[in-house]
Amino acid sequence: MANYHHHGNRDGRRPRRSSGAKERQAIPAPRAGADAKLKKVFAQIGTPDPAPFVADRFQRQALETIARADCLVTAPTGAGKTWIALQAIERVFKAGGRAWYASPLKALTNAKMAEFGLHFGPAHVGILTGDRKENADAPIIVGTTEILRNQLYDAMHRGETLDTDFVVLDEAHYLGDADRGVVWEETMIYLPQRVPLLLLSATVGNADQIARWMTAIRRKPCEVVQETRRPVPLYPLVMHPSGTLLPLLIAGGHDGKARLYKKVSDFLAARRPPVLAPPGKLPPFGALLAILRKYRLLPAIFFLKSRADCDQAVQLCQENNIEDPERAEGLRQRMAELADRFPHIRRHRQRWAVEHLAVGSHHSGQLPAWKQVLEILMSEGLLDAIFATSTVAAGVDFPARTVAFLNSDRFNGREFMPLDATELQQMTGRAGRRGKDRIGFALVVPGKYMDIRQVARLFKAPAADVHSQIRINFSMTLNLLLSHTPPEVEDLLHRSLAAFQKHGQAHGGEDAAHAHLWHDFQRHVDFLQATGFVDAQQRLTEDGQWASQLRIDQPLIVAEGLRLDLFPREEPVLLAAIMASLVNDKETDEHLEKKGVPEPLVTAIDKVVHGLRGFAKFMLARNFEVRPLYLKPAAAVYHWGGGRSWERSVQAGQMAEGDLAMLVLRTADNLRHMVALKEVFPQIADTAKEAIARILRDPVLPDYTTAIVAPLPDGAADPAAGGPGSADAASEPPAAGAGRTEAPR
Repeated sequence: MANYHHHGNRDGRRPRRSSGAKERQAIPAPRAGADAKLKKVFAQIGTPDPAPFVADRFQRQALETIARADCLVTAPTGAGKTWIALQAIERVFKAGGRAWYASPLKALTNAKMAEFGLHFGPAHVGILTGDRKENADAPIIVGTTEILRNQLYDAMHRGETLDTDFVVLDEAHYLGDADRGVVWEETMIYLPQRVPLLLLSATVGNADQIARWMTAIRRKPCEVVQETRRPVPLYPLVMHPSGTLLPLLIAGGHDGKARLYKKVSDFLAARRPPVLAPPGKLPPFGALLAILRKYRLLPAIFFLKSRADCDQAVQLCQENNIEDPERAEGLRQRMAELADRFPHIRRHRQRWAVEHLAVGSHHSGQLPAWKQVLEILMSEGLLDAIFATSTVAAGVDFPARTVAFLNSDRFNGREFMPLDATELQQMTGRAGRRGKDRIGFALVVPGKYMDIRQVARLFKAPAADVHSQIRINFSMTLNLLLSHTPPEVEDLLHRSLAAFQKHGQAHGGEDAAHAHLWHDFQRHVDFLQATGFVDAQQRLTEDGQWASQLRIDQPLIVAEGLRLDLFPREEPVLLAAIMASLVNDKETDEHLEKKGVPEPLVTAIDKVVHGLRGFAKFMLARNFEVRPLYLKPAAAVYHWGGGRSWERSVQAGQMAEGDLAMLVLRTADNLRHMVALKEVFPQIADTAKEAIARILRDPVLPDYTTAIVAPLPDGAADPAAGGPGSADAASEPPAAGAGRTEAPR
């Protein structure tokens, strides 16, 4: 097993701002202007008249369908998918049944807990996530999809059926998520046929294919209900570097299809087109906000490529002063109230900008509390703009009148890749607030990494297809062998979406996909046999049975550490620190002075590294991944668990606040699985429980009392799709693995 590494640049380093006078003078400041074609469009801006809620046709159709069959609902963000789920759950509830609502993110799950509690009464709703387990016997359970999948594992092991009569899988397009899609696919395969399944999804290109697969594996009809109309129409604009707003597309030609607006084409064809900012620099956001304000296009969300850009953008808004004294005072008072609730934001470096400029930076490097505060302020209409990385398109619900983006590519966690149509729809899905806007806008801002022609094509393109992401890992292998014979496992793998999607392709696609999965499963079983977790008859040994409960990032490494007694039995802070190093999936020991790390921690880490070296080498020799153990994440959690200040702990880990908060939450999730092994390792289980208590404290734990919940007129749920905390894509999830715990936001 590798030990300590030193390489790479620190993430999130703020770029230096140029102060060259020539550079500033070379580019004239943009001056507000709008093409004449936009006069009628801008005339539509305003708030719609209040009207009683009437269900749309697709909503009524979905309720009729789920009464007789499984149902896959695909609709744009804001179209009303949550209303369908609430009405369907209410039917089950009134009939004395039980329902399970699964979502991909803890933030979304917490918001749904609050929303459902208002609708059904708190006594009837429970929540199950890594952080929360409340009212678990309630007839309506809201939880993360990983928890639902784990319950299916347990039910299969006990030879029982899942104790529910109805399941909703929200954000079902996660089926195609590279990191977590396997959890959705497993859940769909394992769910008993008797339990009706309602899938809610953003628009996907191959919804009919997904429904045919579900019909095949569940041996009951699955029907697609599709809605393509946005509740708030979207109009795409281009910001010309002069400051003039232009339509991106315009209808033309004999076919009536939308084409690139001529003035935009002329701009792109120019030999030396004007620019908004020098190469590598951000545009003057204060001037852009002034233009948007003149044409009533605020509030806005700007999607930028990096955390550093988001933070720097806030500094480029110095002239965006709040002119209305009453509004300024209201914002300061609200910020003071939230600072009392979230003490760690009182001295936040961007608090002044929020209170005086009405702008903020929202990304994964920020504390959960800071992001929550910005979401509340934006939802209450108190901010002009938020600067965010593209991942904010998922996991939150603070729509704006305008969504602006500066890049036609997106960082997927590993590299920058061109946007596809679905990703663009996810980002622009925040444009236009239902009940507040008659029209929403998507603003394309030209720059070095913006391909305007590509974006124009994406606006006209259908949504991308969802493809299977199923893969075998040790957690899946152990849990399948816990309740299935190898022939039964082979049958399950034959029912995978991967095999279904390969059916009929050249080279025996379906058989090839199944053969690949089965071969990989056997490869995992062979290793488990060689290491004593599976016997010669391919049944779990005693070690295999308890190891199957470690549905975590690295189950075998942790299991071997437990077998060899390598973890501290009576020192919760050290145990938490070691687990943080095992959870960590980033190379983060560059610039680390090992002599500055507390000696007990170095000794404990060295014991684990040396003790697991032989096992790790054996894994590597069999082509299984083994992550290095780094000291930085361990040192940060060691300081935090030991009672040091949050600031000191962040400094020890040399990481962003949001990264440390995420690390702590994931560490606690992994420790909970050790707590579950109390019958086999009672002392370690007790120590793990104490470790969780040491590290889960403010400002890491979210404040569940501040969930943004839509009003429920006349006893009905707000029909806005997704509802509070809605998500249409992964929000910077942890690394891949079917055994991993669910992602915080």
